[in-house]
Amino acid sequence: MSFSTNNLRLRPVILTLFIILTLPVFLTIVAVNYVSNQEAANIYAEKLLYRFNNEAIDSIEQLFDPIKSLIRSASALGGELPEFYEANGSITYLHSIIEHSDVIISAYVGLEDGSFRQARKIDPAVKVHGKLPPAGTRYADRWIKREPGEVPVDHYIFLDDDHGELGRSEKGTSYDPRARLWYETALASGGMSLSDVDVFAVLDLIGFTIGAPFYGADGNVRGVAAADITLDGMSDYLAESTISPATISFILDHQGGVIANSRQEKTYGNRSGRAELMHITSLNDDLPAIAFSSRPRDAKAQADSKGMYAFKHQGRDYVASLTTFPPSFGKGWQLFVVTPLSDFTGTLEERNKQLFIFGLIAILVQIVIIYFLSGVISAPLERLAIKVTKIKDLDVESPLSLQTPIREVALLGRAIDTLDTTVKSFASFVPVDLVRQLIDTDQKLALGGYNKFLTVFFSDIEGFSTLSESTPSKQLLHRVSTYLETVTRATKRESGTIDKFIGDGVMAFWGAPSRLDDHAMHACFAALRIQHEMARLNADWTAEGMLPLNIRIGLHSDAVLVGNIGSSDRMNYTVMGDGVNIAARLEGINKDYGTRICISHTVFKEAGDRLCVRPIDEVAVKGRRGKVPIYELVGAYDLEPEFEPDEDLVRLCRMTRGAYEALVAEELDLALERYKAILEDYPDDTVAAEMARRLALRLAKDATPTEVSD
Repeated sequence: MSFSTNNLRLRPVILTLFIILTLPVFLTIVAVNYVSNQEAANIYAEKLLYRFNNEAIDSIEQLFDPIKSLIRSASALGGELPEFYEANGSITYLHSIIEHSDVIISAYVGLEDGSFRQARKIDPAVKVHGKLPPAGTRYADRWIKREPGEVPVDHYIFLDDDHGELGRSEKGTSYDPRARLWYETALASGGMSLSDVDVFAVLDLIGFTIGAPFYGADGNVRGVAAADITLDGMSDYLAESTISPATISFILDHQGGVIANSRQEKTYGNRSGRAELMHITSLNDDLPAIAFSSRPRDAKAQADSKGMYAFKHQGRDYVASLTTFPPSFGKGWQLFVVTPLSDFTGTLEERNKQLFIFGLIAILVQIVIIYFLSGVISAPLERLAIKVTKIKDLDVESPLSLQTPIREVALLGRAIDTLDTTVKSFASFVPVDLVRQLIDTDQKLALGGYNKFLTVFFSDIEGFSTLSESTPSKQLLHRVSTYLETVTRATKRESGTIDKFIGDGVMAFWGAPSRLDDHAMHACFAALRIQHEMARLNADWTAEGMLPLNIRIGLHSDAVLVGNIGSSDRMNYTVMGDGVNIAARLEGINKDYGTRICISHTVFKEAGDRLCVRPIDEVAVKGRRGKVPIYELVGAYDLEPEFEPDEDLVRLCRMTRGAYEALVAEELDLALERYKAILEDYPDDTVAAEMARRLALRLAKDATPTEVSD
């Protein structure tokens, strides 16, 4: 069983899946809704624009039709009553024409003899005859009567709102109606006419004139009746008639000159008495120019689109239309309208924005809810995963059972608790490393073994039978358990494997089931730790009046059989072979020499660099021809300060080594002498005492005299 570091966590996966499944659907709905609304807005804008064009042109025609009717009536009156316009009384009639429409600023008649009569509105800020009119002036009566050989005089009577006289003004003039554009246009048309944009010389304004000639009984022209409409009046009308706040509209002449605009901007000038219109592409704002330049040039495309087309400017979508007035109007004028689609889609876009924001908020709320709900699922599962990992690592402090409202997770938790108990129980009877190996490799327990070079450990309590007779059972059990716990803890710390407990004895080994370099050294370190800890415990027990537990340890490194031994129903992971017997024999030899830790020569070879040892003897082992050198382990270098040998211990080891070398060289007298020298300095040294005893017996045996014949 293995856990990859690349595995995904449950809670992020749930959140990610929710986002992956929800967000595209939400964005698709928003996008479809946006596109649908956009298309609906475009269709609505085109319909509204098309209707506006027709209604605007109809309205402008209707604006002109009553004025045309008035002028037609004025012309008919002049034809029926030729003398009517020759008297100033006709000006009252002309005032009635002005009052009929707000866009008419003056109504007048020019006669063929050069006479001129006019009713007009007055701007108090515009001078007449070089001076401002009287305060409160609203209207004026004006006439010019031309007499042969006399300079014509321009007469003004200034009137208030109620047509009450406020003052008069007279001044010679060269004005001749017959030379004006409106007069010439009316005569040229032979009927109702609409002049091109011109300068109203007398009014100092720019506009156009609706005029109609009238004739005498003889068919000759008697004069022209006319009314003036300024461009400003047309712009006022466009400003009042609009389809959206940002829509701009223009009335253009056939050349693209701006006659009127909804912005009420001045787009004309007076150049040497002639009106000059700005072209639509010459305005300060580049939007109308771009819109006008984007119009379809092909006649068929214009017909198919009904004069409407779309374009973009500065990232915004616009719809424009260019519609020509009908021929019946009498002028090739064009209505040019530019409107941003946002004026029609603004509400929809705002709703789309609100929908988007509301959707995001809803998703965020759902994410928060799912985050907490997923935590209800993932948190216990993550804790269970941690617990499984700890079980895998044989961690004795694995988490306790969890409480969860989810039935399946609770069942899983109880199953893992059972697994935890089972694995811990299993690890109490089977070497921990073997359990880890089985878990890590997914192997099943099977009978079998293999040869491997290991270090085997045996320990036992000195005089346990005598101790058990004099110690209460409960106390003895507690002390033996403490001893076994000490051995287990030291073995585990040095990466060893407890094989089994044999009464008061312990069998362990190093180097299996997991590979362990320097296994002999680790085994020796474990033995030293056990003896050090037992010395501390014995001091405490002795202080409490109890007998000490003296531990004897034997260590041997050898090639042994390791594996699962037993039957298919019951097996044991252990080591077998001659090397195991030698380790057990070394543990028992401690009793002969009064030592605590006895190691073999192979252990010394494997780990001697860091060990402080002294040779004891060479012993015969059952099954082996030669004798086995054995050593007493008394310390270790660079392990921990308490295991570091002092100078006195080093001197003892050196002296023992000298005596042992003499023994090996069969210099028995010298060896005995050296062991006795050790006893002189170390009278309690059991090894020197035992070796001196053995050597003395051997020398005495060798010195027994043989019989001599007489």
